[in-house]
Amino acid sequence: MASGTTAPPPPASLPRIVAASLIGTTIEWYDFFLYGSAAALVFNELFFPESDPLVGTLLSFLTYAVGFAARPLGALVFGHYGDRLGRKKLLVLSLLLMGGATFAIGLLPTHATIGTAAPVLLTVLRLVQGFALGGEWGGAVLLVSEHGDARRRGFWASWPQTGAPAGQLLATGVLSLLTALLSDDAFSAWGWRIPFLLSGVLVIVGLWIRLSVDESPVFRQALAQAEARKASGAADAEKLPLVSVLRHHWRDVLVAMGARMAENISYYVITAFILVYATTAADVSKQTALNAVLIASAVHFAVIPLWGALSDRVGRRPVYLLGAAGVGLWMFPFFALVDTGDFGSLLLAVTVGLVLHGAMYAPQAAFFSEMFATRMRYSGASIGAQFASVAAGAPAPLIATALLSSTGGSTWIALYVIAAALLTVVAVGAAKETRERDLADIEPAAGASAEDTRAADAHTV
Repeated sequence: MASGTTAPPPPASLPRIVAASLIGTTIEWYDFFLYGSAAALVFNELFFPESDPLVGTLLSFLTYAVGFAARPLGALVFGHYGDRLGRKKLLVLSLLLMGGATFAIGLLPTHATIGTAAPVLLTVLRLVQGFALGGEWGGAVLLVSEHGDARRRGFWASWPQTGAPAGQLLATGVLSLLTALLSDDAFSAWGWRIPFLLSGVLVIVGLWIRLSVDESPVFRQALAQAEARKASGAADAEKLPLVSVLRHHWRDVLVAMGARMAENISYYVITAFILVYATTAADVSKQTALNAVLIASAVHFAVIPLWGALSDRVGRRPVYLLGAAGVGLWMFPFFALVDTGDFGSLLLAVTVGLVLHGAMYAPQAAFFSEMFATRMRYSGASIGAQFASVAAGAPAPLIATALLSSTGGSTWIALYVIAAALLTVVAVGAAKETRERDLADIEPAAGASAEDTRAADAHTV
């Protein structure tokens, strides 16, 4: 692969593009994580009141997992049209869908008002959230990755990744403030709706910023080349981007899926399941657990760009492997610290866990972008990332809660995360280093024939 020869955009444009991607991903993750926190804290009582507390929590996390099930469909649909029409248009649509669904949850009647229709409607809105987020991530990181050059791509592409801790920070902060100001009865009665309704305001801000940025120059170049081939009659019959990805990049898809296992599972155990574990097994108050996640998320936000910058110097794989191995080794100390019930120990456990998670999450955007050719990059990166989430992040809180319910302890939960870390180490260890690749020059597959390459070029139009 050629080294980074893609001309970078004017100095003023890249920070604006990064800001547009970051603000959009922050809003989307705020909406998504808000649901997870609410599922751990109040949805078991409001939408599944006829179950015992732990079973209600399991059912609540099941609706949480449903959102992940919709993410692969979002990846397929948004990836397909993102590779054909461009990144920007699909990012605007994903923001509207996510924000609209979250706002509607804030207006949703509970089980006490409309009975079993309440959890059904909640599940439908969660599906819309998952569908939107399945298309959001790929477009946001590609818009930044394809605007910059290879030398600092890891750093700049890591900024949309900070949207996850920023969204977690915002969601947890709002919930923490409300639980501090309101009684438990007031929060359960109406206070939980406020963070969901705030999403409407955030979406307006996000749309205003996203509509102001330009389409990726790398995509525009690939689109022009494909149109020129069509006009000359040289292009083969058009194929779906999904078909192209599975034909030319199936190994990269498997690597991306394996790479996400430890990253995804550890994150939701550390940030979502911990709210259940700390308040039940460790007898920590909701406020204390939320405050620990809140502070740790701020540290997580700060270290992600640092890990991204390090991946520009030493490579994506070494940083990613450090994070995967670190998370696996940290799990037993993590639960031992939480079990003390002490706020300082809880904070240390969550903070170290998220710092190690950041070593995987930061280089992920550039790493996945550099695996796929431009004409199938949105589909490839999204499919690899979101299909893994069905087996990783989706059932993680559910599996962890079930293990806690059946064993009464954390040993098997720790082993569950360690197994995921081992899988990620194997996947990333088998991958090739991508740090020096020029996104405009990546071919569909090593050794592909000229005919295959021309066919792949036509797939985006």
